[in-house]
Amino acid sequence: MILVNGEAHSDIPATDRGLAYGDGVFRTFPSRQGRPLVWRRQYAKLAHDAAALKLQTPNVDVLEREVRAVSKDHEGCAVKIVLTRGSGARGYGYRGDEHVTRIVSAGPLPPRIAERQAGGVKVRLCSLRLAAQPALAGIKHLNRLENVLARAEWNEPDIAEGILCDTQGHVISGTMSNVFVVLDGTLATPRLDLCGVAGVTRERVIDAARRAGMPCVVKTLSWTDVLAAHEVFLVNSLAGAWPVCAIDGEARALGEVTRAVQRWLEFEDDAEVL
Repeated sequence: MILVNGEAHSDIPATDRGLAYGDGVFRTFPSRQGRPLVWRRQYAKLAHDAAALKLQTPNVDVLEREVRAVSKDHEGCAVKIVLTRGSGARGYGYRGDEHVTRIVSAGPLPPRIAERQAGGVKVRLCSLRLAAQPALAGIKHLNRLENVLARAEWNEPDIAEGILCDTQGHVISGTMSNVFVVLDGTLATPRLDLCGVAGVTRERVIDAARRAGMPCVVKTLSWTDVLAAHEVFLVNSLAGAWPVCAIDGEARALGEVTRAVQRWLEFEDDAEVL
């Protein structure tokens, strides 16, 4: 089911700036029987990212009602919310009074989530390098062409994800996930002040680690750091936490920190279902 501005259809004007320029933001997250998981965090991130682009975020009650409507007939599904600046005249400039387009849809969850959580995933290093743009760093905006090109680098079905670095060689993220490593007993995730997406699940892991008294830092990470790490795992809102069991064909051990993170995320999901 798809709702566009609250109406059940999928028609978007050709003049919509989200289509023309990627002028908008989005979030994707799971829902169970019409109940969005970790909804307060998801809405807060959506509102934060929209504000960064000077987009007005719809009222939380309006969006929650639409999320429930599109997902109520599913045992479990993936919900996506897209906000665009709406239709506008030709050209990059905008007036500032455009009517924001909101699109709320539901679709199937990715396959093999539980299997990959249990047994881990194989990953590879992508050759594409992410460009630096501090004004957009951390924001889940609609311009995701770098991720599209990176994901096109492989078609082996047993490789679940590709790791992306910036032009300086610093590890940033996966094509659809955030990266965590365990180095010398400390949990670490890359800085995202120049590029990359600051995901909700990344934020949840950082908060949960600190509540549990586990050292957790946000820092610059190199590919050498990733290869030297005792554990590597990937997170996003749909997958939860995936242990990395192989990097560029080299087997990796699954660790206890990753298993602890999985338990934290499951507990918070249960606690924050609305």
